[in-house]
Amino acid sequence: MTKTASQYLSEANDMVERLSPDTAIPRHGDSNVVFVDVRDGKDIDQTGTIAGALRIPRGFIEFAADDSTSFHNPALTKDKEIMVVCAAGGMAALTGRTLREMGYEHVYNVGGFNAWKEAGGPVE
Repeated sequence: MTKTASQYLSEANDMVERLSPDTAIPRHGDSNVVFVDVRDGKDIDQTGTIAGALRIPRGFIEFAADDSTSFHNPALTKDKEIMVVCAAGGMAALTGRTLREMGYEHVYNVGGFNAWKEAGGPVE
């Protein structure tokens, strides 16, 4: 059976809790929380990102999250809360689903960067 992008997104949204910026901002700076921006580097260069966020493109997350690869990012550990952000929330949801399927239990979709910025979240 084939799936549409809409079906993938719906499944991801069912699997990954979405947090509003007002809920996520107070968690910024907590040593148990890692923010990950999955947008393309060009987008981040143009708009900025969440202060201190890891910059891991959506297409590379499986390698960065897998501690058995040489590309593993040591900041990604399964005992941390992972907060994923993108431009509007769709890529963050899909990334969150991937991370959940890889065994990360505490994964949240923070939605879009502009909403974070407009809510007064720390940026760089």
